[in-house]
Amino acid sequence: MKSVTASFFCMNPAIIKDIYSPAQTNRLKELCNLTPDVFSTQDVEAGKLSETDVLFSTWGMASFTDEQLEKMPNLKAVFYAAGATDSFCHPLFRKQIQLFSAWKANSIPVAEFTVAQITLGLKNYFQMLRFMKDPQTYSACNRAAGCGMYGARVALLGNGMISQHVQALLKSYDVEIIVIPSHPSARTISLEEAFATSQVVSNHFPNRDDNGGVFNGKLFESMHPGAVFINTGRGCQINEPEMIKVLKKRPDLTVLLDVTWPEPPKADSPLYSLPNVFLSPHIAGSLHDEWHRMADYMIDDFERWIKGEVTQNAVDPKKIITAK
Repeated sequence: MKSVTASFFCMNPAIIKDIYSPAQTNRLKELCNLTPDVFSTQDVEAGKLSETDVLFSTWGMASFTDEQLEKMPNLKAVFYAAGATDSFCHPLFRKQIQLFSAWKANSIPVAEFTVAQITLGLKNYFQMLRFMKDPQTYSACNRAAGCGMYGARVALLGNGMISQHVQALLKSYDVEIIVIPSHPSARTISLEEAFATSQVVSNHFPNRDDNGGVFNGKLFESMHPGAVFINTGRGCQINEPEMIKVLKKRPDLTVLLDVTWPEPPKADSPLYSLPNVFLSPHIAGSLHDEWHRMADYMIDDFERWIKGEVTQNAVDPKKIITAK
């Protein structure tokens, strides 16, 4: 095991210490020859990683040029303790360098966050918060109560890892779950039916160009009375001007946005003032202690890799849609 030389790489070295705890760093030292510093592209160009076999990285990973990769002739694998790899994976794949990602680990807190919002949304908790702030409308709270969990229809847009986690967590709830794949050819239920018949619609579509602005005003206009829309996917997938127009006319609807486009919204955006819009600052993904789970996923796979065992988090080049 010790024959493998590994290095930390990140364009912001401080992030490495947030993701990899001292205990996790010590574990790596037991598994390999871990260099003590955190390196950047400047170090690569200076030839400081010429002996490195493996890189451990996270948010702040660089997309290497072919010239930079030539200065790391021993590099065999990159273990990325974060999610999407589209922005930097292609040069690695061209050089036959293996890539591992903690996207499965990062999907867990998103799913947990989503289920919490579904639960509160079906109780109409967010709308009732508004009534509770004013003694004139306090008595309307009971009339504003949601449908509850029993028998409610929940539409999950997309069937990727996050959606699958949400489905698993919701199995113990008495709700009807419908899943709408991102590719229209794979759907048995249309987007139109999902929006029109569900008490909660939760977006988990992947970040693809063909999904831009797909959630338009007509879909929001058709939503069930008192329905809730949750977006932990991508802000650009919503046609925000059309959605805002509908929300001004439909105060019964609730929209929970953990992502927007742009992010944050422009200073004059109605999203800040609409009473039926609730913004959160992109917190659905891994936070603080949850970051260490991503590191654990990568260290576990690294140990499997050096032992010649089957790994669990390799990125398949064939499944990268936005190939360059």
